[in-house]
Amino acid sequence: MRRSRANAEVRDNINMAKPKRIYLAGPEVFFPAEDHTAIVAEKKRLLQDAGFEGVDPLDTALAFSDDEAKPERGHRIYQANRELMNSCDAIIANLTPFRGISADPGTVFEVGYMVGQGKPAFGFTLDNRHYRERAGATALDELGHTIEDFEMSDNLMIEGGIRASGGHLFVARQPGEHRFFSAEIFNRCVRALADN
Repeated sequence: MRRSRANAEVRDNINMAKPKRIYLAGPEVFFPAEDHTAIVAEKKRLLQDAGFEGVDPLDTALAFSDDEAKPERGHRIYQANRELMNSCDAIIANLTPFRGISADPGTVFEVGYMVGQGKPAFGFTLDNRHYRERAGATALDELGHTIEDFEMSDNLMIEGGIRASGGHLFVARQPGEHRFFSAEIFNRCVRALADN
């Protein structure tokens, strides 16, 4: 009995010393290799300085054969990224609009997946316009469909989910060093995570 209690205390001390793993979601996976590498390195450095471990979606050891069908490759990437998210304690997501008026859809899924697991989600965007302004600043689109107007940075489900998780969505007030990245606003997410 004493030995098992002592073992449990050792495990607890090890777990307390282990840095929390933070999943780094965002469109950076689609950037040229040089941009991706530089941005992810800076994110990981800022997290490490705060005692966290950054985990990028490309931190997998996936290899594909030439004869593997593209849909199968996609499903394998999904599974690998899901396993990475399962191993993480929180998420910081780059929700800057990508290829349209809203955040990258894969990133949005990842935020929802982590929130659904009860893990805190933090996000940032370098576009300080509200969603409605990006959608044309009108009540209806060209098809007569309503455009939501809640003075939020993106669809209410994204910002609402982040808030409900105990996290926060930070909005840049000035451009970053990259069109899709600012070390200053990312560090605001890191500090908020540390205070969580």
